Amino acid sequence: MAKSILAVDDSASIRQMVSYTLKSAGYDVTEAVDGEDALVKAKAKPMDLVLTDQNMPKMDGLTLVRTLRKLPGYRTAPILILTTESGDAMKSQGRTAGATGWLVKPFDPQRLLEVVKKVIG
Repeated sequence: MAKSILAVDDSASIRQMVSYTLKSAGYDVTEAVDGEDALVKAKAKPMDLVLTDQNMPKMDGLTLVRTLRKLPGYRTAPILILTTESGDAMKSQGRTAGATGWLVKPFDPQRLLEVVKKVIG
């Protein structure tokens, strides 16, 4: 059975690129337009991995990570932040919030697949 991934980004083009890359590798991808949308979808269906942008309207990536970590099904699930921000302070905040890892945009599709495979197999 295909591993399920929740791809969260307010940019439609980034969501499409992430979704296409992951689906072509055999993953089941659900897209969300922001943190609030992601939370609804994460509660509705268990995900093996959450891949979220940081800077989004309504709820940013760090808030989403902290909120997901409080849900039973997401206490240990891998959550990756995909963002243009690569500073150490932001990475530190991500780790504190409970993020498993960090990918910087623009992302390399091959690198994305390597990281995803590493965290969920």
